[in-house]
Amino acid sequence: MIKLTRLNEKQFIMNSELIELMEETPDTVITLTNGRKYVVKEKVNEITDLIVEYKRRWFLRFTDEEKNMTNL
Repeated sequence: MIKLTRLNEKQFIMNSELIELMEETPDTVITLTNGRKYVVKEKVNEITDLIVEYKRRWFLRFTDEEKNMTNL
């Protein structure tokens, strides 16, 4: 889940697993796997960084939990 900003400055949370396509036209348009489109202020490279960071935190938490379980 990543936090994004609509053009009207309202922020919302998007499930990054549902992103199918991102393009700058010059506004950034995100197309989800269900066909819904969102126009946001963030650039594609910023969104990509947010997704990578989210996944990094998620996987680190998962591996930390595995380590804790093996130490029991």
